[in-house]
Amino acid sequence: MMRRLACLVAATVILSGCSWVGEKEAPPLPGKRVSVLSREKAIEPEIKGEPVEIRLPPPEPNDDWPQSGGYANHAMHHMEVGDRLDRVWRSGIGTGSSKRAKLLSQPIIADGRVFTLDADTEVRAFDVRTGKKLWAVDITPKGEGDTFSGGGIAYEDGQLFISTGFAQVVSLDAASGQVRWRQTLSGPMRGAPTVRGGRVVVITVDNQTHCLAAEDGGVLWTHQGIAEVASVLGGNSAAIDGNTVVVPYSSGELFALRLENGSVLWQEQLAAVRRTESVGSLIAIRGRPVIDRNRVYAIGHADMMVGLDLRSGRRLWEREIGGIQSPWVAGDFLFVITNNNEVVAMDAKTGQLLWVTQVQMWKDIEDREGRIIWAGPVLASDRLIVASSHGKLLSLSPYTGQVLGSLSISDGVTISPSVALQTLFFLTDDADLVAYH
Repeated sequence: MMRRLACLVAATVILSGCSWVGEKEAPPLPGKRVSVLSREKAIEPEIKGEPVEIRLPPPEPNDDWPQSGGYANHAMHHMEVGDRLDRVWRSGIGTGSSKRAKLLSQPIIADGRVFTLDADTEVRAFDVRTGKKLWAVDITPKGEGDTFSGGGIAYEDGQLFISTGFAQVVSLDAASGQVRWRQTLSGPMRGAPTVRGGRVVVITVDNQTHCLAAEDGGVLWTHQGIAEVASVLGGNSAAIDGNTVVVPYSSGELFALRLENGSVLWQEQLAAVRRTESVGSLIAIRGRPVIDRNRVYAIGHADMMVGLDLRSGRRLWEREIGGIQSPWVAGDFLFVITNNNEVVAMDAKTGQLLWVTQVQMWKDIEDREGRIIWAGPVLASDRLIVASSHGKLLSLSPYTGQVLGSLSISDGVTISPSVALQTLFFLTDDADLVAYH
């Protein structure tokens, strides 16, 4: 037990003879799983009948991570990385987070390049193997200052689509960075575009969804949710599967729309009625919804997580669990980080809680000061990877929740890592792009 604890709290070193991601674990025997590091938890594993054994699909290689959340449906399952991950390169992407602007855009990978968007709306391309900068372009509109947070990048067919805090979507040629078109919309965007089949879907801060033609930026349709005055910092992205777009709003509304024309198929509201405190009353859906095998998984900030039927919107299950990170689906199981900094494994069919691991909540544990934000999780080669705003990377067993290893990084990480070509890519708050292979 002491050896496991040491692997968690090590500030700058890795345990002798082991990688920070630890050794791969074989699936354990069925039974109740509770982290050895747990103290007080708002939620506990549920035992209902025979214990559920976590069985995951085998890891698969992927060459690309073309948009925020991976693919348009945000269901990446089990990615393949190396047995031992070492840092292979580090590159600065420009301006990092500050009081006036925040990094919010997850790096994307396509055609052998990593594309990034910094806090001053500069887009850069890097060689995925070496980290060498290939090109950079500032897409800030003329006459505007670099003072608007938000936005993100998506890729399709040699074209980049960038949503911005300047209420514009910009298309660039991915090979050269040359601007192809600009489209001004109803308001700024905090989240990244979602792209599928020549259609670009973006969500503005005034809770409007716009669908644009990838070829020229023309607006094909628009959908309006309920406007919210206050919300959680950051933005969100729609999920697309087939002809269905699932759109999350800061009002807590979740809509399923037809990709072809924007007509409404169904709608839901993610908010637990027992939430009353001021921060908890923010009902935004900050985590990206996930679509997998005709099911939708979504989590709201106001203590509500649901599994829904994609076609009808019928609730298959619900749990009073809140969070701002996207759920991760792998086979018949879900993994998510809660508002209380718990990493949770769930049965995707029933919502049953299988294990719960508490990760660090405060920088100053004794005085409970300096709230820590954890980003992720990402499942890669039988390891759940999470990163934190106080500069720690953790590897956990997806089967038991046990912490396998930890590593300190140069600065905080509040954006979920990307995975491609057996490499993990982290973007720190001070704008360092770090690759582990």
